[in-house]
Amino acid sequence: MIHMYKIAVMGDMDSIYGFAAVGLDICPVDEPAMAAGLLKELTEKGYAVIYVTESLCPYIVKEIEASGGGALPAIVPIPGAYGNSGYGMARINKFVEQAVGSDILFGKE
Repeated sequence: MIHMYKIAVMGDMDSIYGFAAVGLDICPVDEPAMAAGLLKELTEKGYAVIYVTESLCPYIVKEIEASGGGALPAIVPIPGAYGNSGYGMARINKFVEQAVGSDILFGKE
């Protein structure tokens, strides 16, 4: 039996509406304060991958960090329609640094 994982995209409508065209579930967030509850709801519904626009990430930092212990759901920051805040790259750099013991991506001490 093949198990199909569900994928969702959270963010402002301008940033996420195009993902519906490729079959992903879009979850518009008009009020950033609602993001934590929506993330919890998606996790409880069994979504394996949840893309979140970087503009929402500061509002759900605790939830993102709490999810880091397991493989699923994978919460992946993505740039929104209004630009890139650098949050996603900083998070990747943090994980790489923890894994190898030094900053091999940007070479900062």
